[in-house]
Amino acid sequence: MDKLKVLVVDDEKRMRKLVSDFLVRKDYLVLEAADGEEALDCFYKNRDIALLILDVMMPKMNGWDVCREIRQNSKVPIIMLTARGDESDELTGFELGVDEYISKPFSPKILVARVEAILRRTGKTGDMSAVKTAGSIVLDKTAHEVRIDGEQVELSFKEFELLEYFMENQGIALSREQILNSVWNYDYFGDARTIDTHVKKLRSKLGSRGEYIKTVWGMGYKFEVNGTDRK
Repeated sequence: MDKLKVLVVDDEKRMRKLVSDFLVRKDYLVLEAADGEEALDCFYKNRDIALLILDVMMPKMNGWDVCREIRQNSKVPIIMLTARGDESDELTGFELGVDEYISKPFSPKILVARVEAILRRTGKTGDMSAVKTAGSIVLDKTAHEVRIDGEQVELSFKEFELLEYFMENQGIALSREQILNSVWNYDYFGDARTIDTHVKKLRSKLGSRGEYIKTVWGMGYKFEVNGTDRK
């Protein structure tokens, strides 16, 4: 299978190298551009690009304008990077069709994990590990489906990602901070009620299997299949 192409666009050479090194280690073919105009030239010359990582503040043409032009011609997944923490910027990105929005500074490992998750979600990878099982819960990352005893369970996007994260870390006590960093992917400056609210809704939708998500008092949560449900 040919390597998937990822275009990394940032006017900071050090940042491009940092991101590129982590992607190359995961066997992606990385293309680089130092400004918006160069990014568009590269994109139109390589129409098989699987995903763009696009900085907002750049010379010649900013990330918003690049995203706006690309969206007129393509639905290729786009991750926006920015040093800003302004909520209005994030809303602008999503209105333009951005798939993810990550504020600097960020963990390169988390960024790569987001790249992989988006590519699985858009069906660009053929990873058989996309199907995960825990007790009677089956989660298919490629189809973005969850089934319990063969019956499909309707989850929101974040509920799906939260369940996926729990299933990938079965038996591990996870702090709310770990969950926020891994599922929400931004520095969170409020309280942890957003986690508790999503866990409550997820438990409800999983029915009796909601008991798999156990509360670790004073810390967070742990996903553990009950002994009678283990296969």
